[in-house]
Amino acid sequence: MMGLRVAFRSVFRNGRRSTMTMLTVAVGGIAILLIGALISHIMLDFQTSIVRRSGHLTIYKAGYFDFGSGNPAIYGIDDYKKTIQMISDDPVLSRMVSVVTPIQLFFGIAGNEQADTSKTIFGQGVVPSERGRMRRWNDYGVSPLDPRDRPLPDDEVDVGIIGRGLAKILGMCADLQLPDCPEHPADASHAPPNPDVSALPERDFSNLTAQADAQDAVKPDALHQGFPRLDILSATASGAPNVVNFYVHHAEGQGIKDYDDSFVIMNLKLAQNLVYGRGAHGATGIVLQLTHTNQLDAARDRLISLFKQNKLDLEVHDYRELTPLYRQVEGFFGFLFSFVALIIGIVALFTIINTMTMNVMERTTEIGAMRALGATRESVRRQFVYEGALLGVFGATLGIALAMLIVFAINHSGMTWTPPTAAGRIPLQLYLLGNLKMLVGVWLGLVALAAIASLAPANRAAKMPIIDALRHV
Repeated sequence: MMGLRVAFRSVFRNGRRSTMTMLTVAVGGIAILLIGALISHIMLDFQTSIVRRSGHLTIYKAGYFDFGSGNPAIYGIDDYKKTIQMISDDPVLSRMVSVVTPIQLFFGIAGNEQADTSKTIFGQGVVPSERGRMRRWNDYGVSPLDPRDRPLPDDEVDVGIIGRGLAKILGMCADLQLPDCPEHPADASHAPPNPDVSALPERDFSNLTAQADAQDAVKPDALHQGFPRLDILSATASGAPNVVNFYVHHAEGQGIKDYDDSFVIMNLKLAQNLVYGRGAHGATGIVLQLTHTNQLDAARDRLISLFKQNKLDLEVHDYRELTPLYRQVEGFFGFLFSFVALIIGIVALFTIINTMTMNVMERTTEIGAMRALGATRESVRRQFVYEGALLGVFGATLGIALAMLIVFAINHSGMTWTPPTAAGRIPLQLYLLGNLKMLVGVWLGLVALAAIASLAPANRAAKMPIIDALRHV
């Protein structure tokens, strides 16, 4: 305790030099914290967008993850309702799971008869109300809900959503009243076909479209008034072609062009009709959205245990496995943060070494007197290490306090930007106050760096011969 008191007084013996050193440490801490806060917000916003779209965990039939995307119908979960009930009734999972819902993936061709356009598509059948609940997940409070978000009705089975890019390709900009969406060229659909393609025999699907039209005619006209129609052609689980009528409720930007140009969201029942036809309906997967992301490992372990107990041929994958880009982005930002922190740490390191070296040189006579009065080499070394550590404590604390003020100012400034996962500009936010791990880590890191930086000057002071120190002028 006495050593700390002496170190505290010694730190401010040369106030200007100590203040500049503490400011260097503080500025370094501010830079690290601001960069970390920005990266944390980007990653949490990215995670939130993925979890809103595809949940934390997805259950598939064994083998689907490696081979099933080519034909989702073959790897469908036949008794998916029973599995969902098992999850909902489990006392462990029920405390962690906020949404459990089936999905049905499909591939096919979407055609707009009015514009004479078509496009290959892939899509997902969902339960609209449960999809709406998933899109409200915001565990970290970093990603506000899009005010333009329009929920789908559960009772209109053949109404769904397409990507904005797909709407543009199919010539539906005017029908959907999309801003900044160019009209489809009038002559684009009348280009001369490739001779090799035109020579192929034409397949007749008129009977399928007629059946779809007949089914649609039974429904009241007012039900789909104002919604443009698409014909979706796909193959059933048995390999037979199948067509369903699909009415576009609205278009949503998907963030990635290839995704935006091909993606369709429809009611689960319609997707099952498309994929399974008149056969028994299954589901490609069962999506689980948890209350908190930190429950993921526990929920996965519990699911695997239930599958073994009930002898279910199922597998489970989390959002990081289903979205490899997440891990790549996480690794990149982790490297970037470490690299910046290293550069800033080196600058702070040499600044503290310079300050402590000057302190040792100015107090050479004092060091000699201490040694002559019986102070050990270790006590002299410890004294200067205490001083360096105190410089780190004061600088790190000041840096954290200033960083919090800066983050508060930025978060309430109204500045906007377009992050990688957003379709448009959103408010610029930094995630710092909720990131206690980073705050403590940066504070401890700067204090440890300051203590380490003072070791070399402290060793020099401890090894100084008593006679030479006393004769120093």
